[in-house]
Amino acid sequence: MTVDVRPSPVPSAETATLLERAVTPAYLAGWRTVRRLPEPLVDHAFRRIADTLWARHGRGVVQLERNLARVLDRPVEDPVVRARSRESMRSYLRYWAESFRLPAWDVEQVLARVRPEGEEHLDAEHAVGVGVVLALPHCANWDLAGAWLAARGMPFTTAAERLRPAALYDAFVSYRTRLGMEVLALEQGNGISVFGTLSGRLREGKVVCLVADRDLTESGIEVDFFGAPARMPAGPAALSVGTGAALLPTTLWFEDRTMRLRIHPRIAQPTTGSRTERIAAMTQQLAGVFQESIAAHPADWHMLQRIWAEDLRLRHPSASR
Repeated sequence: MTVDVRPSPVPSAETATLLERAVTPAYLAGWRTVRRLPEPLVDHAFRRIADTLWARHGRGVVQLERNLARVLDRPVEDPVVRARSRESMRSYLRYWAESFRLPAWDVEQVLARVRPEGEEHLDAEHAVGVGVVLALPHCANWDLAGAWLAARGMPFTTAAERLRPAALYDAFVSYRTRLGMEVLALEQGNGISVFGTLSGRLREGKVVCLVADRDLTESGIEVDFFGAPARMPAGPAALSVGTGAALLPTTLWFEDRTMRLRIHPRIAQPTTGSRTERIAAMTQQLAGVFQESIAAHPADWHMLQRIWAEDLRLRHPSASR
């Protein structure tokens, strides 16, 4: 996951160090403070923050609207798209408000916040003992989904993008570890090592959870997503093909004061084709499940980054030559 809501130039090493020293203590102090405040007050404050970010219409919100325009099949300048992007920013800041408060919730509170369905798919596959890959989109609150999984007695392993400053990343890892997650740092050059560790956990019959609708490596699988080519990570399908673990799409959306969580039936591995072809076919099926859920709950999809091929070419113009 990433805490940035819009891209920014890479600062010099000296500037970055100064920013880290200034921002990290304030951010962590705010994190500790939020969990102690009354929930209605926190909700109101984060809603105001969401509206402020939305009104500024920075690059993250602009990209969010480009993404939502595809989902809604409307021109990006359509007022409906602009209105839905405001709802999405409020949903995104609800994710942060809840995540800041999660460390103060006990098991009963976590379980009460989630309304699951399809648990039987997870339990049946886990009982087989060959491991399970749960693949989620950036919807609603994926940290709460992880806490729910751990609260029901099923710890798991995940991979997270390494954040700067380092102290902030370490705080996130510590926080997620307390929730019952094993977090592997996903950074440039260590993809093979992370993949090997995740494969090992699956061969031990354990659970791996991955947010799987945004390719961080720029070498993902091209899929048809809302009628246009997009890139999604190959990791979930590749882990399933390589280990025999079940691949279960898991979709999320907010509903009133709770979060709905749906665990879908496993994506069957194709019986023909090369390994690459099988991984591509499973990734396309996963994208199809995500598409159906996002279309039904577009405001709870927090995608402020580029995932469609057309947008990615804007970032790398030479790729279209």
